[in-house]
Amino acid sequence: MRTVYVNGAYLPENEATISIFDRGFLMADGVYEVTSVLDGKLIDFEGHARRLSRSLNELDMANPISKDDLLEVHRELVRINEIEEGLVYLQVTRGSDGDRDFAFPAEDTPPTIVLFTQNKPGLADSPAARKGAKIISIEDIRWGRRDIKTVQLLYPSMGKMMAKKAGCDDAWMVEDGFVTEGTSNNAYIVKGNKIITRALSNDILHGITRAAVLRFAKEAQMEVEERNFTIDEAKEADEAFTTSASAFVMPVVEIDGTALGDGTPGRVAPRLREIYLDEMRKAAV
Repeated sequence: MRTVYVNGAYLPENEATISIFDRGFLMADGVYEVTSVLDGKLIDFEGHARRLSRSLNELDMANPISKDDLLEVHRELVRINEIEEGLVYLQVTRGSDGDRDFAFPAEDTPPTIVLFTQNKPGLADSPAARKGAKIISIEDIRWGRRDIKTVQLLYPSMGKMMAKKAGCDDAWMVEDGFVTEGTSNNAYIVKGNKIITRALSNDILHGITRAAVLRFAKEAQMEVEERNFTIDEAKEADEAFTTSASAFVMPVVEIDGTALGDGTPGRVAPRLREIYLDEMRKAAV
């Protein structure tokens, strides 16, 4: 049984509770982060802590914990639960003042903060990454502030189920004819030695893994172009991939039934995955 963290206390998971009036439960009024663990250490914790603060600020939500204390909680959960490879999930909500109302509760209402671990042996050496992912395209009908990492994940969940029903692994969302991002990842195509991905804006999540991978790509003398691209352009690409904190760099081998190249992972994505894992392990805390 896992030990989890709820509002300052470490508890067995079956003893962890929050109010039924919590706004995360009633209104999806909360934000979250997921930090990977490799070799018992946290991957890019600094980036996740920084994005958490930004998300909270964008929603006028109080931060219930300092960065140093948050790091300590992450490390303690990893230690107690003996996580060598896995994830730490963090969620902060606006809390509860004891009833349901559309209006925000009083400013002195304590936020709710919960963290738990997920044990994922083989996270880095993933068979899925060696095989590559098949994706479908779906319409992007989410709200306009996708740069805030909120817990409003119903449509991305529906997108993953649409992909599963089609015999595929994931979905890329399309708005006004252009790919925004995957259901839980940033999207990329590769033409020659050029990596193409949508520029940062309110339209997509500012991926922590995205920032690191693009930095490593430039250091490896790969050209990066941040611009919109279509599904048709993606189908004509040499290869494609996604990035996320839990899957790192994932090759894409098929889009809407069209194989990319010979239908196996290309050259760029596996190399970027290798570089990312090597460099992030060195910097892990």
